[in-house]
Amino acid sequence: MPEQGPARGSGTVCIDCLESSGQDVYNAFRLLSDPEDDIGSMAETFTITYKFTLADSSEEVFELIFDTRTIELITEDQAPLPAWTALTLHQCPPCPLEPETHPHCPVAKNLSIAVSRLDRLMSFDRVLVKVINAERQVVHHTSAQEGISSLMGLLIAGSSCPVTHFFKPMARFHLPFANKDETLWRVAATFLLARYFSEGGLKKSGIGLDGLINIYYDVARLNDHMVERVRSATSKDSAVNALVHLDVFAKFLTPPLEDSLDQIKYIFSPFLNPKGPMPS
Repeated sequence: MPEQGPARGSGTVCIDCLESSGQDVYNAFRLLSDPEDDIGSMAETFTITYKFTLADSSEEVFELIFDTRTIELITEDQAPLPAWTALTLHQCPPCPLEPETHPHCPVAKNLSIAVSRLDRLMSFDRVLVKVINAERQVVHHTSAQEGISSLMGLLIAGSSCPVTHFFKPMARFHLPFANKDETLWRVAATFLLARYFSEGGLKKSGIGLDGLINIYYDVARLNDHMVERVRSATSKDSAVNALVHLDVFAKFLTPPLEDSLDQIKYIFSPFLNPKGPMPS
């Protein structure tokens, strides 16, 4: 890594930071969201609402308000937080945090919002989920497992966990219930766009996706330990299986990543192999 990165608030990110994970990834994405940067008339917050309608017609509504600059969930102080959110309980290996400064795991803290209210659901209970933001509404009849998994993915990305800050751009442009190919498209595009915004820009020598593999390796380990946390806190299986569902995507994006990318290569054929002249 360079001895000294770009100045805070410069809007640039060291490419080497994106080749690694953990604290380096945290620092890299922090540089892109410095509160002192001028973002003009952009609203200070944005809201994404998840509304679950259960089989008995009862509802659980999660109005999630995010800080636009940091893409972190703004939460009211929960006192006390559940014991299973303690940082040292099943702390994941890539975690750089210390209990003296962070007594609670940031991911677990965010997930506790959903776990406590949806614990009565079994994985394959049918639910109606409506996801609402300023641009659109998405309505999906699905299993509790899939609905909770989509919500959890957003809660994880909206935490202050250093391991998960790569997902903040995707949280800002949240796509609920994304399938395997949509997820692959989004993570690869996000990674390469982050490199474009980095200190040296996107160069041919830096197009490799090794850094993305490293990120997902750490996320897979985080998921494994988070499953153990949530298992200790729940009586039904929906929350645990929702995390397992997320973990399937994480492990799908570990080596050999090229095999996964080949599954969406065909959609580029019209552009890469045009019958007429390439657009200027």
